[in-house]
Amino acid sequence: MESLAAFLKSRRDRITPVEIGLRTYGTARRVPGLRREELAQLAGVSAGYYTRLEQGQAETASKQVLDALARVLQLDHIETVHLHNLARQPAKQALSEPRREKPHPRVLALLESLGETMPAMVLGRRGDVLAWNRAGHALKAEHIPFDAPQDPAHRPSTPRMFFLDPLSRDLHSNWDELARIHVAYLRLTAGRYPTDARLAELIGELTIRSDEFAALWATGDVADCTVGTMRLQHPTVGALSVAYQVWLQPDSPDHRLEIYTPNDSSSADALRILAHQS
Repeated sequence: MESLAAFLKSRRDRITPVEIGLRTYGTARRVPGLRREELAQLAGVSAGYYTRLEQGQAETASKQVLDALARVLQLDHIETVHLHNLARQPAKQALSEPRREKPHPRVLALLESLGETMPAMVLGRRGDVLAWNRAGHALKAEHIPFDAPQDPAHRPSTPRMFFLDPLSRDLHSNWDELARIHVAYLRLTAGRYPTDARLAELIGELTIRSDEFAALWATGDVADCTVGTMRLQHPTVGALSVAYQVWLQPDSPDHRLEIYTPNDSSSADALRILAHQS
């Protein structure tokens, strides 16, 4: 799905010498960012060793070397975590079929405790909807059968809906902003689970079928997804703005409980209408 070599190159290309105070003396440069030799020198490693890392020929990289590269490349915390995840992957690894995901009973109990007025859903590792309450279903996917998450083979996939379903796309007024977050989080997940065959299949499918996904994936951006704002143009209640909050589950760390709360009074009224209709 992604290699340490590819991620290093994409991050090197985005850092200019000026950003790190490196003088170029006006000489012409053939690369958009730092040269390999420059990055190696600033990180305190040999140019030959860094070149082998970027070409996928070095077997290991120590924590100290990775942290030094992250410092020079100006990686944030999540990007650094992703760098370490990629470095732990063996050079050659086979994809494997993961077990079917099943939400933990305590997660389902928490979802039920929210009632039907607070929109919420439980998302799996790859963004599959494992469960949702009626308000969450009415808010995000009322055109899909409510009981769809009960069939593991045909669960709604939020990444597929987001990039391949025109109705889901039309729902999100800030689609461009959310699309970047979706792809960056999927890359983080891919670094955590490099042998997940279903995840690899999902990324491959979206890359082929969505030009927008392919372009965003090519940027190499990686980020977590925990809080944010969704501006929606809902077919039933019109325009509304909600904040999403992701709660991670200690009993099943692959799964996330995503809760939606209104950002203003008119949005609160819209959610109440949806809850009443659902």
